[in-house]
Amino acid sequence: MIRKILLVFGTRPEAIKMAPLVKKLREQPETFKTIVTVTGQHRQMLDQVLKLFDIQPDYDLDIMKAGQNLFDVTSRVLNGMKTVIQDSKPDLILVHGDTATSTAAALAGFYCRIPIGHVEAGLRTYDMYNPWPEEINRQLTGRLTTFHFAPTEMARQNLLKEQVPEENIIVTGNTVIDALYLILKRMEHEISLKKVIHSTLERAGIDLDLVQEWEEKKRRLILITGHRRENFGSGFVDICEAIRDLAKQYKEVDFLYPVHLNPNVQGPVNSILGDRGSNNNIYLVKPLDYLEFVYLLQLSHIVLTDSGGIQEEAPGLGKPVLVMRTTTERPEALNAGTVKLVGTDKTKITSSMSQLLDCPKSYQAMSKANNPYGDGKACERIVRHLENELISIL
Repeated sequence: MIRKILLVFGTRPEAIKMAPLVKKLREQPETFKTIVTVTGQHRQMLDQVLKLFDIQPDYDLDIMKAGQNLFDVTSRVLNGMKTVIQDSKPDLILVHGDTATSTAAALAGFYCRIPIGHVEAGLRTYDMYNPWPEEINRQLTGRLTTFHFAPTEMARQNLLKEQVPEENIIVTGNTVIDALYLILKRMEHEISLKKVIHSTLERAGIDLDLVQEWEEKKRRLILITGHRRENFGSGFVDICEAIRDLAKQYKEVDFLYPVHLNPNVQGPVNSILGDRGSNNNIYLVKPLDYLEFVYLLQLSHIVLTDSGGIQEEAPGLGKPVLVMRTTTERPEALNAGTVKLVGTDKTKITSSMSQLLDCPKSYQAMSKANNPYGDGKACERIVRHLENELISIL
């Protein structure tokens, strides 16, 4: 009997991490009917990932509205999923991670008595407001879940402490490594792809002569991302001042920041870092597609971020990561030595970055640490488990 699997995602990070699972499930049409629903919680950034991985959604809730808040997102996803579930009649719903889309879709499935599979289950900080609202989204989704696809043993232990039955937890590795390896393979085998990437970078305002210097390791590149709500306000001011001070101190190093479109990010970034006259080794560009971002991640020397997924991706490429957060739901990376928490403290950011730039031994210690997030076969493990288990529960 063919089982209907409904995958639901709505943000760019979710799409990146679910795309290889969509691909893997669709390799077995005799076993699974794979149905994809996107909510459009992110719109343009989501569509870029769908195009990159050649995924055509079966349903698009298209919920994104100007000025939307968490109440809007959650209610629109919940109501939209009612219609999708009634129409598609899935045997299982797969959601990912920690977004409003994940939690609302899981709740809709619960209301319809459909089992939920949670990809990237078990990540915890146990601080309900940090990261906000992601920590509670994960915990709520976990309470609604039947199959917990945990990326690491530590995530598994978190779930066991929460009384999740051991047989319902499957350690898989993280699907983001699957996605990363898929893109790297394409870059290696599709020669024309480099021209496409270079063209996109040039349109984004990045000089190709500078890119060549990064490729040839003539200059070091610091790749920056920052967008978290809890850093809005004074946190972003401190972050930007730290970047400005580092750029002045290290004129031979380039600082590239694809700036999130949120006005709470754009304001301090443009105000403090936007003067090209005094900050001529700081490059502020529009958000990049995943393909170009992975390319620059390969070229980077160090990553400075408040993101979650990059804490998993960058170590897979041997890039030290300084995390501008006070807590992380990914402590495996901390324990492995691939990332370091620096918060938004200006002094800590600048001193930690200086140590990595000035001390080869410190850099090597982080660069050579083992990535704890898997081998690129997470999706294969998920699909194998679904093959074995769906027959028994449905």
